[in-house]
Amino acid sequence: MKIISKIKIHIFFYLVALIAVLTGLFKEFLILTSIIIVHEIGHISASLYFKWNIDKIIILPFGGLTVFNEKINKPINEELVILLLGPIFQIMYAIIFYNPLILKYHYALLLFNLLPIYPLDGSKLINILFNKLLPFKLSHILTLYLSFLVIIICLTLHLDLLFILILLLLIINVIKELNNHKYIFNKFLLERYFYHFNFKKNKIIKGHFFNKMFRDYKHLFYIENKYHSEKEMISKMFDNKDKLW
Repeated sequence: MKIISKIKIHIFFYLVALIAVLTGLFKEFLILTSIIIVHEIGHISASLYFKWNIDKIIILPFGGLTVFNEKINKPINEELVILLLGPIFQIMYAIIFYNPLILKYHYALLLFNLLPIYPLDGSKLINILFNKLLPFKLSHILTLYLSFLVIIICLTLHLDLLFILILLLLIINVIKELNNHKYIFNKFLLERYFYHFNFKKNKIIKGHFFNKMFRDYKHLFYIENKYHSEKEMISKMFDNKDKLW
C-alpha cells in the first residue's frame, strides 16, 4: 500500500488516454500501459531488495520513472541491478504473453527507453559506465551533454509530432538536471563527510582536486608530503568556501 501511495499519474498520460479512446486505439494504449507498469515493477522489486527508499513513481504515456530518495554514494552495482531489472521484467512479460501487438510495443518502448537521454534508462546505464571509469563530477556532466547531443540528432530526423513533444519534455528535464549539477556534486561530497561508507577500494589524489573523486572509492589527498582524509578535506572546503573543485 505504501508503494501504491507513491504512484503519480502524469497529466500527459490522461491526455494520451483520451486521444486513444477518441481514435479507437484504447486497446493498444492499455497494452502499452501494461508494459510500462511491468517495467517499473522490475525496478521497484530490485530497489525493495536493496532497501532503497522510493520517493515517487511517475507513470507517463511513453514510460515510467521511479524516483529514489537515496544517497548518491550508494553502491554502483546495486544501482545497476535496479536499472537492469526493469528491461528484464519487460522482456519476460513479452515472452510469457507472446503476441504480435505486445511485441510491437515492447520493442518500441525498449528501444526508446535505451536512448542515452536523461532520465531514460539508457542515460542511467551510460552514467553507471562513466562512473566505473571516470570521476563522479565528470561522469554526471558528460551524461547530460550526451543527452543534449542525442536529442539534437533525434530532432533532425523525420519524427511525428508526439515524439517531438516527448523530446521537448525530456530536454526540460536535462536542463533542470544541468542547473542542479553544482548542488548534486556538493551533495556527493557532503554525504561522504556526514556518513560512513564501507568502500573497499582506495584512491590517492594529489592536490585539492575534489573533482577527481570517484564513486565506490575512498580517497586520500596527498598535499605537501602529507596524507589527508576525505572528511578532513571536505570539511576545510566547505568551512573555507574553497572553490578549487
